[in-house]
Amino acid sequence: MINSILGRKVGMTQVFAEDGTVVPVTVVQAGPVVVTQLLGEAKEGYTAVQVGFEEVNAKRVNKPDAGQFTKAGVTPRRFIREFRMDSTADMQVGQEVKVDIFKAGDKISVTGTSKGKGFAGAVKRYHFKGGPASHGSTVHRKPQSGGATDAARTFKGSRRPGRMGGETVTVQGLSIVKVDAEKNLLLIKGAVPGATGGMVTVCIMD
Repeated sequence: MINSILGRKVGMTQVFAEDGTVVPVTVVQAGPVVVTQLLGEAKEGYTAVQVGFEEVNAKRVNKPDAGQFTKAGVTPRRFIREFRMDSTADMQVGQEVKVDIFKAGDKISVTGTSKGKGFAGAVKRYHFKGGPASHGSTVHRKPQSGGATDAARTFKGSRRPGRMGGETVTVQGLSIVKVDAEKNLLLIKGAVPGATGGMVTVCIMD
């Protein structure tokens, strides 16, 4: 059975545990997703299930995707993702996968796109300590020498100012506090990557 689902980050709140402690949780509107294609070793060279998430107007779907949705007999979806599986024998095209594949206490990993922070300096981007803050110092938040003086270039991987955020981030070891199957909601302990409204992938960890 598939152990992953797509969803949108709704935001953060808090709930109270049975012993009265406050637990910070992230609410994720998870699924339902629909199976749009089954991939196998014979044709694709690997075994996976392809799912679609969030219905979208047919005018916003390109012709190749529209043909695939028509073939699968499902309405057009905004997002399409593949999940590798050992076997797809118990899956079928058009099948809906809902949030009830999860239960409270499950250990999960969540993948999302981190918030974009634009062009950032080395202190913010890499947590450099910075120079002296007192008067007379000419170096406060600037990065120091790049190292080589005669290479006439900057080496790859050098920690310099540049674009920060907007990257795919995976957080592992999170746990599910509550599953609301009626409203398709997951309450996940702690923070998950991305901004409110961003798409995330939630996977049960082995």
